Amino acid sequence: MTTSIIRFINVILAALLAGVSFGIWMGFNPVSLSEATYVEQQQNTIRSLSVLMTSLVIIATVITVISAFLQKKNKTIFITLLIAAIFFFACILISALGNRPIDDLVLSWAYPDLPANWTTVRDKWWSLHIMRTITELVALVLVTFATIRK
Repeated sequence: MTTSIIRFINVILAALLAGVSFGIWMGFNPVSLSEATYVEQQQNTIRSLSVLMTSLVIIATVITVISAFLQKKNKTIFITLLIAAIFFFACILISALGNRPIDDLVLSWAYPDLPANWTTVRDKWWSLHIMRTITELVALVLVTFATIRK
């Protein structure tokens, strides 16, 4: 029963994490936004989602590892979940080393006094976000595969 609950929680957490990132990818491309709109939207998004997304990816990673070890007798599921955990950990690294420093920088911006390279910074964050989203989606697929396979 414990394994079933952990598997269920694992899928829900992975889906929430990937879903939020996918929604941002599909609905919030900042390329066509004015400077003022970009700063306001990005700062609001950072303030609203930073703690949530950080918590989700850390908890998803831990739950995935726990789920893997609960199912270590099935080598396919065990290895699949460990690979999923590696993808979640990659999301943590992308966020911590890439997106987070840019987030901190953007939070310090005030319109109309943006740095001359603000579009370069914006585009770098966006590329990292897409990379992170794809990584989360791969982890979700792996977790789901391991969950539906017995």
